Amino acid sequence: MTKKYRQLGRIALIALLGLVTFVSGAWGALALWYRLPGGAAMHATGSVLWSLAVIALIVFAVMRHSWLPIGIYALMYVALLGWWATLTPSNDRLWADDVSHLLSGQVTGSLVTLTNVRNFHWRTDDDYDVHWETRSYDLDHLVSADAVLSYWGSPAIAHAMMSFGFDDGRHVVFSVEIRKKRGEQFSSIGGFFRQFETILVAADESDIIRVRTNVRDEDDYLYPLRMDKPTMRALFLSYVQTADELVDTPKFYNTITSNCTTLVYSMAKKIDPGLPWDTRLLMTGYLPEYLHKVGAVDQSIPIEQLRQRARITDKARNSPPGADFSKAIRAP
Repeated sequence: MTKKYRQLGRIALIALLGLVTFVSGAWGALALWYRLPGGAAMHATGSVLWSLAVIALIVFAVMRHSWLPIGIYALMYVALLGWWATLTPSNDRLWADDVSHLLSGQVTGSLVTLTNVRNFHWRTDDDYDVHWETRSYDLDHLVSADAVLSYWGSPAIAHAMMSFGFDDGRHVVFSVEIRKKRGEQFSSIGGFFRQFETILVAADESDIIRVRTNVRDEDDYLYPLRMDKPTMRALFLSYVQTADELVDTPKFYNTITSNCTTLVYSMAKKIDPGLPWDTRLLMTGYLPEYLHKVGAVDQSIPIEQLRQRARITDKARNSPPGADFSKAIRAP
């Protein structure tokens, strides 16, 4: 029995080492694919060579019944992690036009002055008028906060934004986004491998919502939040603080841990420490169900009815240029 247990233990250990090697080896291949310096050919070469080396070590270990390849692989992986640790975020790159300016804010009493509020006029994704503005907002006149969700495919995936409204009819939207370099395309997998920095954009609704509904053919929903004025004010100021922090300390975007929803949750958590965690904070398409559950939106009607009422896509597309876009998307 003792010999049998030893054999089972050896098999379990080998299986565990095999699994760890496979997972870490796959991570290493993807890390090299997305972050190795150079062009696509260099990325592919580094990733393929790494994969072949890992496979060769595994075959050698199995064929020769030797632990030496495991030690060699451990040294390879330590070297890879050493290189990975050298990757640092930066605000100094050749950025795409729509994320070329960093938002910052200055707070004087109730008055908040935002520098670099985006107000582009979009005709296509590649044809637009560039406008970066400095705007001031009096938080004593803050009257609403709306969660805006934009879907482009799967019902489980959406981009979440927060729009704040004032009693003069103005709205400003805060959106946590990837900061793409010029000519770069978004990759959700690349978001796991430090491919992008994070940026907090403040923009006019006729820019940041209209471009999604009218140019990119996304499907947008606006959910008025049940939030008292002190909480709205605190959340607004949290966005300003986050923007200023990103100016001083750039951060990498992460598809899971540092995305458009998890960062909002972390800010809201500072305001309400009792706010519960939920997997729907990761699957952002289901965020309305979470908001409904915690009472942040109207609970007097079922979530499906609330979702139908929240859809603004057609209203946005039917709003002509020059019209009051914010009023149009909130029309009954």
